[in-house]
Amino acid sequence: MSQFVLAVDQGTTSSRAIVFDNAYRERGLAQQEFSQHFPRSGWVEHDPEDIWRTVLATMRGALADAKLQAADIAAIGITNQRETTLIWDRKTGQPIHNAIVWQDRRTADMCEALRADKAEPMVTAKTGLLLDPYFSGTKAAWILDHVEGARTRAERGELAFGTVDTFLIWRLTGGKVHATDITNASRTLLCNIDTGDWDDDLLKLLHVPRALLPAIRECRGDFGVSDPALLGAAIPIKGVAGDQQAATIGQACFKPGMLKSTYGTGCFAVLNTGPTRIASRNKLLTTIAYRIDGETAYAIEGSIFVAGAAVQWLRDGLHLIARADESGAMAAAADPEQTVYMVPAFTGLGAPWWDPNARGAIFGLTRNSGPREFARAALDAVCYQTLDLLDAMRADWPGASDTVLRVDGGMVASDWMLQRLADILNAPVDRPVILETTSLGAAWLAGSGAGVWPDREAFAKSWQRDRHFGPMMDAATREKLVSGWRDAVRRTRS
Repeated sequence: MSQFVLAVDQGTTSSRAIVFDNAYRERGLAQQEFSQHFPRSGWVEHDPEDIWRTVLATMRGALADAKLQAADIAAIGITNQRETTLIWDRKTGQPIHNAIVWQDRRTADMCEALRADKAEPMVTAKTGLLLDPYFSGTKAAWILDHVEGARTRAERGELAFGTVDTFLIWRLTGGKVHATDITNASRTLLCNIDTGDWDDDLLKLLHVPRALLPAIRECRGDFGVSDPALLGAAIPIKGVAGDQQAATIGQACFKPGMLKSTYGTGCFAVLNTGPTRIASRNKLLTTIAYRIDGETAYAIEGSIFVAGAAVQWLRDGLHLIARADESGAMAAAADPEQTVYMVPAFTGLGAPWWDPNARGAIFGLTRNSGPREFARAALDAVCYQTLDLLDAMRADWPGASDTVLRVDGGMVASDWMLQRLADILNAPVDRPVILETTSLGAAWLAGSGAGVWPDREAFAKSWQRDRHFGPMMDAATREKLVSGWRDAVRRTRS
């Protein structure tokens, strides 16, 4: 049997596909960006057909780049931007509304009303989540309430709900499979993470009909077979995980206490707590890291809404840089006498603040502040926000105190940023040889599910470090910088 695996990584701003061989080497790659839609302040949407078009094109492109045919692929693995919500017609497969993106804040009032009704303790007890527009459940309710006839049609079983993984599985299988995995389900506000199933109390609370929902499966398993007309041959879909859980797997964080942080559009730190579900006392999320062969691993997660998106804003909004990868060199050249803070609350603040109404602010500007200082402030904001998450994790679970942070995502190519991160955290940071850990995690699920890649232990032993970054900043400088950041956050929130 072929040893090649095709990983689909459908992200917030682009879709990519990578062909891996069984030595975890990248053999073919294709990536396409797609448009972001902002119909109102705080609203973010994607055209579902853009998602599908770019995914299919990159799957074909990766095969062509690898000089392989679909028949050479043992399995497909899918990883995806989580919480982004779609509803479509079961007969035609056509979405009834644009996808509402995880960053979208339109349901803030709905969440606040539910919180005022004292619903949050029940929601957190069942889901490990907080009542926030970030999650899928209120987005689904909004679509049902704002598209004419949608709620009636959903109750009749005519419509299908899904996060992006479910939509892609539906399209790839020609509408034969309506399923999600437990990691994506656990981010909807509708799934009980103790039972691993949709919860009737949550469905009633958010007025979401059960007939709308997909089947929930383990991360590694049978998600159907692709329509041979799409790629030239039928390929089994054997692995699915939300992007942050896939990165946790790709970083081989299989043991309790292991921690990874991914720096893409947002930043997401995930701490494996093993079979123990930890209830956060510091507004972090309790979530499912993965479920494989009947074994559930839980995690504490901190979610930052804006990381690389701040660099994108410098590029596309302010035109201060031509390319995102210029930001590290510019930050390194910034005036050391200036301390500029950017609080990138463009779509509110995530953990540990959970303030959907906060908006971005910049502090400390002088007449000498320019593009270099803005670049440093954007990268510094990522480091400070990571510190906020790590401090909360350490307070929630002492096992997080001595861990080494494994990092991945597009931003970690910058040595300057990772040294700054280690300095601000006062903790070691490791960058792996393989940076595409999200795709690799999906590929391992698929390859091991197809029986052509090794088991978890052998895969974990293959993890290799590219570079280690240790803290070098003196304590007084760190304390002064961090104090200024926390003052900036207080000012932003007030």
